[in-house]
Amino acid sequence: MAAGGRQAGPMPDLGRYVVARPIYSEPAFEEENKKRAHLQPTLRERVQGACSCSRKKAFQITKSFLPILEWLPKYRVKEWIVSDIISGVSTGLVATLQGLAFALLVAVPLGYGLYSAFFPLLTYFFLGTSRHLSVGPFPVVSLMVGSVVLSMAPDDKFHIMSSNATGLNKTLIDTASRDAQRVVIASTLTFLVGIIQTLIEIFQRIGTTNIADLIAGLLTIFVCMVVKEINDRFKHKIPVPIPIEVIVTIVATGISYAADLEKKYNAGIVKSIPRGFLPPEPPAVSMFSEMIAAAFSIAVVAYAIAVSVAKVYATKHDYSIDGNQEFIAYGISNVFAGAFSCFVATTALSRTAVQESTGGKTQVASIISAGIVLIAIVALGKLLEPLQKSVLAAVVIANLKGMFMQVFDVPRLWRQNKADAMIWIFTCVASIILGLDLGLLAGLVFGLLTVVVRVQFPSWGGLGNVPGTDLYKNVKDYKMVVEPEGVKILRFSSPIFYANIDGLKSSLKSTVGFDAVRVHNKRLKALRMIQKLIKKGKLKATKNGISDSGATNEAFESDEDLDDPEDLNIPTKEVEIHVDWNSELPVKVNVPRVPIHSLIFDFGGVSFLDVVAVRTMKMIVKEFERIDVTVYIASHQDNIITKLEQCGFFDDNIRKDIFFLTVHDAVLYIQHEMMHRDIQDPIFEKISLMQESKEPIDFTETGNLDDELDVQEEAMRRLAS
Repeated sequence: MAAGGRQAGPMPDLGRYVVARPIYSEPAFEEENKKRAHLQPTLRERVQGACSCSRKKAFQITKSFLPILEWLPKYRVKEWIVSDIISGVSTGLVATLQGLAFALLVAVPLGYGLYSAFFPLLTYFFLGTSRHLSVGPFPVVSLMVGSVVLSMAPDDKFHIMSSNATGLNKTLIDTASRDAQRVVIASTLTFLVGIIQTLIEIFQRIGTTNIADLIAGLLTIFVCMVVKEINDRFKHKIPVPIPIEVIVTIVATGISYAADLEKKYNAGIVKSIPRGFLPPEPPAVSMFSEMIAAAFSIAVVAYAIAVSVAKVYATKHDYSIDGNQEFIAYGISNVFAGAFSCFVATTALSRTAVQESTGGKTQVASIISAGIVLIAIVALGKLLEPLQKSVLAAVVIANLKGMFMQVFDVPRLWRQNKADAMIWIFTCVASIILGLDLGLLAGLVFGLLTVVVRVQFPSWGGLGNVPGTDLYKNVKDYKMVVEPEGVKILRFSSPIFYANIDGLKSSLKSTVGFDAVRVHNKRLKALRMIQKLIKKGKLKATKNGISDSGATNEAFESDEDLDDPEDLNIPTKEVEIHVDWNSELPVKVNVPRVPIHSLIFDFGGVSFLDVVAVRTMKMIVKEFERIDVTVYIASHQDNIITKLEQCGFFDDNIRKDIFFLTVHDAVLYIQHEMMHRDIQDPIFEKISLMQESKEPIDFTETGNLDDELDVQEEAMRRLAS
């Protein structure tokens, strides 16, 4: 006896397991485990459930709509407040500068960028479910908004008549000629020519470049990118990322003010930032019809960006995001912000990264950052008026560094997934040619098309057994797997519906090695020829099979006399014959060999079937049953059985007992059945021929099984009776 009262003995091998259980078909498992009947509630019951209300349910609905009621009572003041303050101040400084910079992309006065960095934060604080998102302008969305602004309010709509010294009035630009030329260019030039003419515009205006603005912009881009690279490489050693945008802005403003760059070098500066807020105004409803298409694409892009970033940080910090609530939060935030002359808000990657990396724990950091923006709006705007616009533009470009660098990810993406790489390339090119809104829409459509194409060509393969286990793997991938004798197993890893039915059929033929319809047609043709030869006395039908009667066998000379009307009255008694379809037949008909007696479909990867798929599967089962191959379905999900029942798959011949819980259950069942069969070969077919039958048997090689399936079955019954 071992210490502690335990018996000494060999330790169990925890690296292996042994399972002993019955072989489960679907009906047997349902009966033994008492499957529950799920009754769908009626419409009245659903309405009553939706309309019923209680105090608890009302509070839950309120909390789902106002997530702040969920997290604010749990706020750990002592642990989180300092981190949120530091994060809020850092993020607020970045948000202030990005608000000014992104206003340039939208082609609106800079002050409106500050409004857009402030108002959306207020509503998201109450409605948002992300703890780390910093809501506000984003470069791509700002560009999309800017394209709409410029298209609906171009400069030529606001040109005025000018007077020269002679007193004559003239326009500064011939808008009619220019617009006509734009139409010609847009309708005829290719992508390459378009890129070149972009280049032409740059070189035509290169002489008007302001040296002070150029130098300031290039220096800002260089410094920002270098410091951002330092932040990325040493983020584990630097407790707080260096706020290079703030530093550059302060330095550039001081230099511009001290050197008086506007007067001495004609540099473009901010000049005026309005202080305070504008009163809320209703939207211009009359413009809705002109911008509805662009608004839809911008809404989709803004929401996709925000939720994607939110999910990344939610996964990192182990909390969940409610996508529906995020949609509501951003919708209400933009409605609220739009009333205060703001442009579309989503989230910016760099600003959110600052908020998270500086220790932000909750949306309290966002409210603090909103306070920093508020201070800039109310008090600090005057101090930023000497700032060069080129510095703000450089800040935007520096923040887009990560987006530009994604071009170098294309080769790696191509190696990982060619379809995703094609979507990336197509969307990028389409956005350059068509603009961001139409380009992103074209990319979305292209992505959906790739999904449709990939679903039509799913992965499939014939399976074999790993000896001594219940594991089944693709026979082409593993040398040691063995196909069960007389059994073929097909795994089709995709939902089955009208678009990939042909793929299912072709994979089935490749797996089993023959066409069940062709085999059946050839067997019918051979049987009819055998019947005619027996009636002519050229073949004898005995209990042991078919033998040559000694006469010349004309069946080897021609098989074109199938419709011979000759009345053959050869008196014989009813006999039963055996036809071995895998042996050499006494007629000149090439009947394909069928080396299997069972076919198993592995439906582990099939999530749903449509009506066309159900009809096709029923047809496949009948096709193989007619040539003595039994079809089984294994590893199916419960909803597959329900769908088959709804679509009338089961009848007197097709029952639930062909369904098994696993592939191994089906294989063991087949092997058990084969052991207890009669000694005679299961691929033999018994056929009784009546000599008194003088009517020729109608036969047509079938192509459409839906129309002629019953006719063929009737022919088989007549041959067998």
